[in-house]
Amino acid sequence: MTNIDTIRAEFERTNARDHRREPPKGNNYTDPLVQADWESFQKGWEASRNSMCVKNPFELIIGDPDGQWAHEVAEKSLRAQGFTVVG
Repeated sequence: MTNIDTIRAEFERTNARDHRREPPKGNNYTDPLVQADWESFQKGWEASRNSMCVKNPFELIIGDPDGQWAHEVAEKSLRAQGFTVVG
């Protein structure tokens, strides 16, 4: 499942109670209000995921076993909390 598929699945679940909705035609909905909702939802979803990217607070220094251990523990902990670790 690609990112756009994941976003659309969440959007459809969130807005399932709106019975006037028709299935999308490609990346667009036929109802302009629903299309506006979809575009807003998509932007919010992307922004929320970008805010979940964090940098590991411990530098990975080759030859430093304590530093390497701290880096690995911090990365596992951050990922377990749902963050995407960069760097």
